[in-house]
Amino acid sequence: MLGGGLATHLALFVFLAVAAAALVRAHYFPSPHIIFDRAREDADAGDRVSLDTVMEVVERLPDPFVLVDGEGRVRLSNQASHSILAAASPGRHISTALRFPVVLEALNRVFEGAGAQSVEFTSHVPVELHMRAFVAPVDVGLPRLGAPPGREGEPVPVALLVLHDLTALKRAEELRADFVANASHELKTPLASLTGFLETLRGHARDDSEARERFLAIMLDQASRMKRLIDDLLSLSRIELNEHVPPSGRVALKPLISGVLEAAQPLAEEEGVALVMNADGEMPEAVGDRDEIFQVVQNLVDNAIRYGGEGGRIDVGVALGTADAISAPLGPMIIVSVRDFGSGIPREHVPRLTERFYRVDAKRSRERGGTGLGLAIVKHIVNRHRGALEIQSRVGEGTEVKVFLPAAAGPAALSSN
Repeated sequence: MLGGGLATHLALFVFLAVAAAALVRAHYFPSPHIIFDRAREDADAGDRVSLDTVMEVVERLPDPFVLVDGEGRVRLSNQASHSILAAASPGRHISTALRFPVVLEALNRVFEGAGAQSVEFTSHVPVELHMRAFVAPVDVGLPRLGAPPGREGEPVPVALLVLHDLTALKRAEELRADFVANASHELKTPLASLTGFLETLRGHARDDSEARERFLAIMLDQASRMKRLIDDLLSLSRIELNEHVPPSGRVALKPLISGVLEAAQPLAEEEGVALVMNADGEMPEAVGDRDEIFQVVQNLVDNAIRYGGEGGRIDVGVALGTADAISAPLGPMIIVSVRDFGSGIPREHVPRLTERFYRVDAKRSRERGGTGLGLAIVKHIVNRHRGALEIQSRVGEGTEVKVFLPAAAGPAALSSN
């Protein structure tokens, strides 16, 4: 069943299809504009505005719109159809533009009297597209293409073909399903561990004080893991909810980074890692939300300590850069970099590091207290700030993550904090 919005949209398409077909019923049209010009010549003054309106609306419809006759020939197509159906020009056979059997079969069923059809199909070239094709008969006939005037014979039946892009909906559904599955799995593991230890403590370990202390420590660790995961899930949801609204505040990054390094010092000492800050002398403020930028730097520093700490040193830098370093943002940028000298990451994993729950080594990540959401949170915060994220890594040489943030404009932005 079609959704209300799509049904309304298609109702408009049907109306326009009937209007367009009625206009061209007595002409052999090599192009839609010629048809409408000829029809306009035959129309009275009161109809001329409506003809112009029909032509304008058909050309501006956002979805591909094609009229196909009973011989499979395209009789009318709008501008939106050309990006998907490059060969759908009037006079061409629809099979040269749309090579999907499920759609061609739907057209055949319509011409055989089966009524309106709605089918879905997927195109994998040049990129993956998920489409819905709506095919409906139009209650008019057109003359056969190429037949001389007066010898057209029986009118050729006409069908309306409308394509609706479902790619974004399908991808969102896949992401939602993956997210729920991954989140459920991540929560299920510590819950199973807690349940097992609780059952053990209620059973034969009830009076074993040594086992009880050991099990309680493990349970506390598993409960902490669930808390971190839930906190990260809530944080990610909140960030995504506001991702379309760029922040307008100003943040002095040097004191912020100093605060992050101070907070991370206990973990660094535990791992035997030295934290080194490198910063330019005079630095403009960044445009952004202080708490979110703090979270970005904190996540990157924690990741560097946990997964690259064997290198013994973490370099955290902040410098003024330009938009030339990246392709999307414009204007001066502040570059925050976090560099470790650990084992590095194989090249094939780097493009996927910002995916939710993606881990290079899942077992090690869980042992180190990771939730698999840290870099996903970083990515969405950077997107909200209209910045960019760059990750470079080489096996045996370590990993460097750079965050590009817009610099605040004006003399008031300069700070030497």
